[in-house]
Amino acid sequence: MIAIVNYGMGNLFSIYNAMNRVGADPKIVRDPDGLKEAEGIVIPGVGAFGSCMDQLSRFEGALLQAFDEGVPMLGICVGMQVLFEESEESPKARGLGWIEGKVVRLPEGVMIPQMGWNSLTIKRPVEMLNGIFDGDMFYFVHSYYGRPKDPSVIAATTEHGVEVTAAVAKDNLFATQFHPEKSGAKGLRILENFVRFTRC
Repeated sequence: MIAIVNYGMGNLFSIYNAMNRVGADPKIVRDPDGLKEAEGIVIPGVGAFGSCMDQLSRFEGALLQAFDEGVPMLGICVGMQVLFEESEESPKARGLGWIEGKVVRLPEGVMIPQMGWNSLTIKRPVEMLNGIFDGDMFYFVHSYYGRPKDPSVIAATTEHGVEVTAAVAKDNLFATQFHPEKSGAKGLRILENFVRFTRC
């Protein structure tokens, strides 16, 4: 079972439907106990960083336990941003801190939010990006992006006035700033890779 965390801040049903399409066994989980039997966990996110952390806080202990136990995790959009320590969007809010670094605003002079399709540049080979190549297009909707202290966790980037972190990978954790569930066949390929990873 792949648990999709329902903390009130995500586009749950498009993720649920996409997971079904790639042969997963998804379940929308509304309380921390529902994560105990999960083979994989998806952390979605829509909205402001601080609001997401307020709502996600009741899951934090269970998520950390699962992370420490090696359960594969997939963060999407703000579900990626909350993995960082802090965000310029909500200066008083504390992130999960699983990735050292800060979430920063896109630079002035570009369209904000970045909304639409953009190409990836692969920075290093990771299992979740099997079948994904430089120039493949994915769907983005965001005004902020993560800037890790350790650049080796960056799996892919995109360009939007600056080099934007598009995907990170660390141990059993993978996360995307773009929405794989809204990115057509290539997005589904990433979800397939995640499902395969949960069954290894």
